[in-house]
Amino acid sequence: MKQTFFLLLLSTLVFQTSAQICDGNLGENIFTEGDFGSGTANVLVPDPQIAPGYNYQSNPPPNDGFYTITNNTAPWGSFASNWADIRDNSPDPNGYMMVVNASFTPGLFYEQQVDGLCENTLYVFTVDVYNLLLGNGIEPNVSFLLNGSFQYQTGNIPNNQQWNTYGFTFATQPGQTSLTLSLRNNAPGGNGNDLAIDNITFRPCGPEALILPTDIENICEDGSPIDLEATIIGNQYDTPVVQWQQSFDDGITWENIPGANALTYTHTNLSGGFYYYRYLLANDPANLLNSKCRVVSNIKIVRVIPKFYTIVDTLCQGLAFSLGNNLYNETGIYVDSLISAIGCDSIVTLDLTILPDADITATFELTNPSCSYTIDGSIEIDTIINGTTPYSIFINDELAPPPGNLFNIGPEAYSYTITDYFGCSFDSTVNLQTPDPFTVELGDDLQVELGESVSLSPLFSQPPESFSWQPADLVDCSPDCTTLDFAPTTSALYTLIATSENGCVTSDSIFIEVEAVRNVYIPNAFSPNGDGINDFFAVFGDVPNVQLIEELQVFDRWGGNLFSGINLAPNDVVNGWDGTARGEALQAGIYTYFAKVRFLDGAVVLYDGSVALIK
Repeated sequence: MKQTFFLLLLSTLVFQTSAQICDGNLGENIFTEGDFGSGTANVLVPDPQIAPGYNYQSNPPPNDGFYTITNNTAPWGSFASNWADIRDNSPDPNGYMMVVNASFTPGLFYEQQVDGLCENTLYVFTVDVYNLLLGNGIEPNVSFLLNGSFQYQTGNIPNNQQWNTYGFTFATQPGQTSLTLSLRNNAPGGNGNDLAIDNITFRPCGPEALILPTDIENICEDGSPIDLEATIIGNQYDTPVVQWQQSFDDGITWENIPGANALTYTHTNLSGGFYYYRYLLANDPANLLNSKCRVVSNIKIVRVIPKFYTIVDTLCQGLAFSLGNNLYNETGIYVDSLISAIGCDSIVTLDLTILPDADITATFELTNPSCSYTIDGSIEIDTIINGTTPYSIFINDELAPPPGNLFNIGPEAYSYTITDYFGCSFDSTVNLQTPDPFTVELGDDLQVELGESVSLSPLFSQPPESFSWQPADLVDCSPDCTTLDFAPTTSALYTLIATSENGCVTSDSIFIEVEAVRNVYIPNAFSPNGDGINDFFAVFGDVPNVQLIEELQVFDRWGGNLFSGINLAPNDVVNGWDGTARGEALQAGIYTYFAKVRFLDGAVVLYDGSVALIK
């Protein structure tokens, strides 16, 4: 009877990358697509169609509700200036990760199906997550789902500028061999909630499967065979079965040892060398044959120390070979008797050749970063002269893969050490320079009155290739105008975005505060006596502050309409009231008026009052 241990979700636990959620040993990762692959292109162009409810964006950074598969966010530059510059969470410099700009509505952003599972088996589901936001903002919050059912929630993912691993263990139910894995965003979109995910793993979890002690087992060539014991700690498997394996390529690939299914395996080969062993562990023979249902022990190395062995080596002049307590730096054949720490007697013959220094030199092709803020520089080794291949190349004291080229790097000094097959070396330091920054300056913020004209003349550090003003609906200017002259109608932040001839992008903003003054003057008296002075009653105002007198009406004391004008220009006295009604001059007195005035910002203000007609 299977234990109730397998019936439901067993445990949940948040853990950092270095921690392990499974109490025992893990099997192989079933979900190999979870690292998103790798490639030299910064963004994967085909839509992988792995995010229900989200759209794929191949021109980064992704907008709200979009996602991108990328190997590096650094080349995005100022377009993602509030995001961390990161690569995927693996040693592969071209490894891809998934970058998600969460939508404003929480929902699924990843979903895939896993088939071929074993029933009543414990599994671990984990994901590496990175909070991309620099500074304060909404923190991502992710739920794990199986077959659409909630299983586990990360809580708010901290802005700690590192990859964080989250996951949980669960058990498949009787007859269950397939599952749909889903990730759901719980936090709202807005300022923040931007994340990267990588290394989605789905692995079987079982008891601790050990070969003790874990250190290398050393035996002498003239010694005796030794037993390797399978130590199983934990009661997850009620009927454990094992399969011993051996590797003949230092643990890279493994082969089953026929018939080696007991808890003890005896190593009998006493020829000098290193021997690699491990065993597979499952709950029954059928599961042992399925890589999705078994776990793997630690690797045990057995070293057989030979009685006699010969070392043939060639070194560059200036180097020495250490043998026992002696250093040899001249060509010759040397014999030494050694006793190992475990008491094995060995007779070593050293056939050593010392070669003259090869005088290695190298040339480099350097490409500085294109912009002051980008990390797209490169160093390529053009030629290596002299020496014997293969070469070992160290960059900043770290071993680099051949041919020793660096791409997507920033401006700094890089130290190179190129060592040939025999140890002759060449040292050099190459420098990438920071290009002059491309900047634009608009000046200090301004405060103006409505209708006052503003002139913005940007100062560029380099000639711009193109630029545009934002917001476009508030600026009456084509994208290529150098000086912006306009009368702002509302307070707003105006931004100039410019691109240099090298494709570098910069911007500057200026806030223009517009004080909504109403420069209107309506006289309280006029004298229509034909002397050419103050003969008309009209509405006066500063232009363009005042745009139009939509309506002007004059009434007598009983409310009778004496004058009505529409759509009058401000300061237009000729079309104002001349003190007559129905063609007859009126007596001196007090009359009332009503005016409707439209201003530059579109506001319409009503004015009313009285005016004295003077004879």
